[in-house]
Amino acid sequence: MSPTAEWMDRYPVLARLVQLPRPVLLVGAAAAVALVVVLSMWAREPNYQTLFSNVEGRDGGAIVSALTQRNIPYKFADNGASILVPADQVYALRLQLAEQGLPRGGNTGFELLDQPRFGASQFTEQVTYQRALEGELARSIEALHAVKTARVHLAIPRQTLFVRDREAPTASVLLTMLPGRTLSESQVSAISWLVSSSVPKLNAESVSIVDQDGHMLSSPGGEAGMDSSRRNFVSDIEQRTVQRILTLLNPIVGIGNVRAQVSATVDFSQREQTSETYRPNETPGAAAIRSKQTSDAIQNGILSAQGVPGALSNEPPANATAPIQVPPAANPQAPNAANAAAAPAAGAAVTGAPSPAAMAGTDKGSTRNDATINYEVDRTINHIKHELGTLQRLSVAVVVNYQHKDGEPVPLEPADLDKINELVRQAMAYSADRGDTLSVVNSAFTDSNLEGNLPIWKDPEYQAYAMLLGKYLLILVALFFVWRSIVRPVIQGFANVQLERAKQDTHKQVLTEQRRQDELRASEISRYEDNLNTARNMATKDPRAVAMVLRSWMEKNGTP
Repeated sequence: MSPTAEWMDRYPVLARLVQLPRPVLLVGAAAAVALVVVLSMWAREPNYQTLFSNVEGRDGGAIVSALTQRNIPYKFADNGASILVPADQVYALRLQLAEQGLPRGGNTGFELLDQPRFGASQFTEQVTYQRALEGELARSIEALHAVKTARVHLAIPRQTLFVRDREAPTASVLLTMLPGRTLSESQVSAISWLVSSSVPKLNAESVSIVDQDGHMLSSPGGEAGMDSSRRNFVSDIEQRTVQRILTLLNPIVGIGNVRAQVSATVDFSQREQTSETYRPNETPGAAAIRSKQTSDAIQNGILSAQGVPGALSNEPPANATAPIQVPPAANPQAPNAANAAAAPAAGAAVTGAPSPAAMAGTDKGSTRNDATINYEVDRTINHIKHELGTLQRLSVAVVVNYQHKDGEPVPLEPADLDKINELVRQAMAYSADRGDTLSVVNSAFTDSNLEGNLPIWKDPEYQAYAMLLGKYLLILVALFFVWRSIVRPVIQGFANVQLERAKQDTHKQVLTEQRRQDELRASEISRYEDNLNTARNMATKDPRAVAMVLRSWMEKNGTP
């Protein structure tokens, strides 16, 4: 037996490993080396677990400083965002660092107000409250799944007693988004309303939202998503108009034989109009009296006050006196007048004022009537607020395919085209006052524009399916080639080695069994020869004993 065969018989496991294919041996050797290295490293270093993850730079420095003071080994992971410590000290270190307020986190909320500082000025208290409010808003915004971090800046002006000098607060939000995440317009609008609802007298239009790339998420006016909603409104009008047109024309000309496009002009400006109209004045009898003022004054024989106003005019009059005056010489030419003047009435005093008798005989007085009447003026006030999103104009273009008669395209009759034109007008709610336009054209469609008339090999949808099927077939062919050229030979080689090994094992077992049988047969032959020689020697030495033995055997067998 050769030394190699003897070695293989002595170490059958190693012999089987040596008979494996070379790639399998290389992979197994590499795996064994890696396992040895990992086990050696695991046995040499302790098991590390995460103490804190997503740690900011400021908190990370404080945590590392605290670990260094305690002589605790640590490691970094995730590009320094995670701190690892030995597994058996993780929970104890978390409690110890929490006692020191670590990690503090990126945003500080109303916990700033938990430790009041005596002697702080009003300005310091206001700044602390604003910082706490900004931190709480940032925490609320970071609750969104797409937001990684958020910073909120509030500009709250000082309140003043003068109304015209008051300024409204404003706010700005800086968002850091997670990789591959974005915010929808409704989410941006929600953030604006969240911030504006948390600050008194802050409007949502005064909140600016910016992402980490400097993109303005909210519109300059603060109306996030307004442009998109307007576009959707216009698109909805156009699509509904096209659908109405197609619903009417498809049963007439056939599906795929009509195309329609609609362009809508919508006014989104907000306008308010107030008009005041005055009606002509009505007759006084039918008009409503607003106010009336009447003044009547009647004076009969009463002299009005005369003289200079003052103390003397307010004194009661003195006793009347009648002075004697010498009448002038009589005029011969007028004897009656002189006699009448020279003979006063009996018992009457001569004064500068008329006598009561004379006044009684004279009818004097004044009458005054003043009337002022104000009538209501008819007035009509109309306040009109125009609706937002008013349709100003519709422009519709319709193309109808030729009809196919006897396999050839034929244009439509003018009467049929007029009917289609009228149907489209009704479907689009045509209005000449609004300035709508409509164009209906009858033209032949090319084969590329017809749905359902394309051959299968020219249909883009079937072409896409064919390309996808071709990709899968190519992948299957590549896998089959790899199987036939690489995997199958390796498996067959390994199977052949195993089969050869099994054959060798079977042959060895057969040889071993045959050898054992030969040895057993040889031992039996050797034992028979030994027994025969022993019997011969006994017969030679003691024939009588041999004869007695033979007699006993014969008696046992029934022979007399």
